[in-house]
Amino acid sequence: MMDNKLEILNQQKCCGAKTEETTSLKNDLNELPIAVIGAGPVGLAAAAHLVERGQKFVILEAGSQVGSNINEWSHVRLFSTWQYNIDKVARELLIKNGWKAPSAEVLPTGKELVELYLEPLANLPEIKEHLELNSKVVSISKKGLDKMKDVGRDQTSFVLYVEQQGITKRIEAKAVIDATGTWSQPNPVNADNIWTSEERNLHDHIFYGIPNIQGCQRERYIGKRVAVVGGGHSAINTILELSQLGKDVEIFWVMRKKKVEDAYGGEEKDALEARGALGRRIHQLVDAGQVQVITPFNIHQLSKSNDGIELRGEYKGSDYKLSGIDEIITNTGSRPDFSYLREIRLSVDAGTESVEALSPLIDPNLHSCGTVRPHGEEILRQPEKNFYIVGMKSYGRAPTFLMATGYEQIRSVVAYLAGDIEASKKVELELPETGVCSITLVTQSSSSCCGG
Repeated sequence: MMDNKLEILNQQKCCGAKTEETTSLKNDLNELPIAVIGAGPVGLAAAAHLVERGQKFVILEAGSQVGSNINEWSHVRLFSTWQYNIDKVARELLIKNGWKAPSAEVLPTGKELVELYLEPLANLPEIKEHLELNSKVVSISKKGLDKMKDVGRDQTSFVLYVEQQGITKRIEAKAVIDATGTWSQPNPVNADNIWTSEERNLHDHIFYGIPNIQGCQRERYIGKRVAVVGGGHSAINTILELSQLGKDVEIFWVMRKKKVEDAYGGEEKDALEARGALGRRIHQLVDAGQVQVITPFNIHQLSKSNDGIELRGEYKGSDYKLSGIDEIITNTGSRPDFSYLREIRLSVDAGTESVEALSPLIDPNLHSCGTVRPHGEEILRQPEKNFYIVGMKSYGRAPTFLMATGYEQIRSVVAYLAGDIEASKKVELELPETGVCSITLVTQSSSSCCGG
């Protein structure tokens, strides 16, 4: 009997020690900051919400300035107005510090988005002291645990390995918000979405994105035969810019759509006027014969010859070769980078490469941006507690993202991390009525409705 009593007392002592230890771990964890990766619009919105909630945080930006990815398309004008491009909490924080908001109905360029909004936001004392530029996150793990270990995982801090000026720094965090986007991971020209050595070897003649044709890259395309690959709004923007070079450039528009009309979008029926105007202008350009349309053309291989670049593949069901191309501009979308998350437990959809629970809401086979329901922390949760992928990256390869959607994601996630569960569940979102979303949805959904 005495032995049994001693055994029970020992078990109680053991359990008590374990409870004390767990409490201590939780307290230590709460002293750590929340790490935000990426200082673009969504990352800086996260900073503003963390300031409002009184949370410790650090922002890690790989570039030399905030909005570094946006600066690569700084010359492009967005087709959503300032009204939808400024986070509400960030706006309040800026106004308290004497900031004058741009006119809500004006369409900003990428340059204006950075200079008039992101830079002033990043320079606020409450945010600036927590911002680390030239800081590339190369890996994230759980402190002292590999991906397979279960015991104590939720009570263990994250460890971010960050490269700064050739030195690797370790940063501990109680939570991580990945707002890195997808811009730095463009899709290839290849119709099967496979990178080939031939395409990589032609990198000096291929531009991924929208080049500054009216500015510093004008000479690159003067007097050239240029193939623009892609059927979305970025490709249309690129072609419209090229067309302003007049007869000094020969334009080939390569797509996989069944017919060119599928690329025009809502035109006058699109409630985002600037986006509808893109469709009208490209329609007129094609009708005038200023653009040679080749669709559906699936590119399988690129090669270099004495006459220039050859694009080989299948055109309308038969083998086809487009020869004599000097330059290729590809606008075929982008994909998320998960390479530095190998030690984090993720739930990613097999098709869209988005946050798995989000996929049914954003699948471009079914949705356009105007039909995506508001969503917050609960949808964005990962198997790894307190790790979140937000913004464009949360959508994976789906092109249906709107900046306002990212801001609402952030509001909900930060509320949850701050302990305000009720606020995190009240997900509300006001989006523009986008006429394109109700017109031949399946064919239109492959066009990004959210870019510049």
